[in-house]
Amino acid sequence: MTNKQKALIWFRQDLRVKDNPALDAASEFEHVLPVYIIDETAPERAQLGGASSWWLHHSLTSLGKALQNNILIVKGDPKAILKSLIDEHQIDAVFWNRQYEDWQIKRDSEIKTAIKERGLIATSFNASLLWEPMNILKKDKTPYKVFTPYYRKGCLVHSQPRLPISTTQPKSFVEVDYNFEANLSALELLPKLDWDSDFTNHWAPGEEGAASKLSRFIEQACLAYQDGRNIPSIRGTSQLSPHLHFGEISPNQVWYAVLDAFDGDIENKNIDVFLSELGWREFSHYLLYHWPNIHTDNFNTKFDKFPWRKDEKDLKAWQFGNTGIPIIDAGMRELYQTGYMHNRIRMVVGSFLVKNLLIDWREGERWFWDCLLDADAAANSASWQWVAGSGADAAPYFRVFNPILQGEKFDKEGEYVKRYCPELAKLPPKFIHKPWEAPSNILNACSVVLGKNYPKPIVDLKSSRLRALDAFSEIKGG
Repeated sequence: MTNKQKALIWFRQDLRVKDNPALDAASEFEHVLPVYIIDETAPERAQLGGASSWWLHHSLTSLGKALQNNILIVKGDPKAILKSLIDEHQIDAVFWNRQYEDWQIKRDSEIKTAIKERGLIATSFNASLLWEPMNILKKDKTPYKVFTPYYRKGCLVHSQPRLPISTTQPKSFVEVDYNFEANLSALELLPKLDWDSDFTNHWAPGEEGAASKLSRFIEQACLAYQDGRNIPSIRGTSQLSPHLHFGEISPNQVWYAVLDAFDGDIENKNIDVFLSELGWREFSHYLLYHWPNIHTDNFNTKFDKFPWRKDEKDLKAWQFGNTGIPIIDAGMRELYQTGYMHNRIRMVVGSFLVKNLLIDWREGERWFWDCLLDADAAANSASWQWVAGSGADAAPYFRVFNPILQGEKFDKEGEYVKRYCPELAKLPPKFIHKPWEAPSNILNACSVVLGKNYPKPIVDLKSSRLRALDAFSEIKGG
């Protein structure tokens, strides 16, 4: 055992100081070397998208401030980098918080073995999940495939989530000849094009921004969550997903903050529904852990024979919000402009792509990966497979969201559509979700010229729905 002189903490998706078990363990040592490594050996599919890169830059800036700019940020092969740092600075122990993709598990296992073989300490912790996926199994020791029994009979029965810890700040830092701001800038994480220019109007990456979002949700939206979460024109959700993805706040902090704010009233339906949404986040990570190929392979193999269409024109119209279906276009424009999309709308635009357009869910997954600030390998793949009908506990393929009815139900006055499709702002609610049905005199009065300043629908909703059902019938018996 060492005399606890120098410890290295390897930050990953845990970019916070509070409730950080690895940082807490490292802080027991006299000197701490914080390190963040952009892993250039990661699979291509795991490389950061444009929106995520923007967030990472600002999140690291925030973490650097919290650590007095004493975090070393580098890119390359973590195995080689950690070995070099251990040698150069005579490190006695290395700590990190666990990640759960198969390639991450393999990498971390090899690193831990190599460090321990040198007689040094190497310890990892759970800092990102309420329940680790290897611990929640059915009575026959196989993993769950359906959410409700997984959450209600598995997670909640297994144990209560651990309480957040009060992380101790490092006593002092290992001295490194290094300029934090210059090196962060040199990584060129910020997009070269200014499509991200509106992000800062909506988001404050970092631990303080996460805490602010949580406080706002508890004070303004939590007790109306069951219904409010479905209304895209209001802030009825927590909007914590990017903060959770980058680990600027832990799910444990969120879980107990909500319970503490309302005296542990889990019988309140709004609180129960919100906590179960945290459970869905867990379920996504659970699925990716037990079925590591769900980002590329259909969970339901019947869909391997599904007759997807390849249509670049339709795909591009969907990507940039030019489908002629207002609620779809509003959602895709919100995504591109803000790096985010309301969860109800994510389901609607996803259904439109895979069912009305018959385009492979993987195309949607790739676009979301690049454009979402909360792009997460687990949630992204599991959610797209859910919408497509090919995933675990998925919406049945024959359930096709009607975007007109969804708009009229959840955006009754068209406030959300008007925000992101301003060319339709003068249309009355009766036609805001179906402008092609508006009489010409109303279109003229509202300065809407279909096919010119707003596109005509690229697909007929009724006939495309029937086409989707016919396509599904081809694989039902498979």
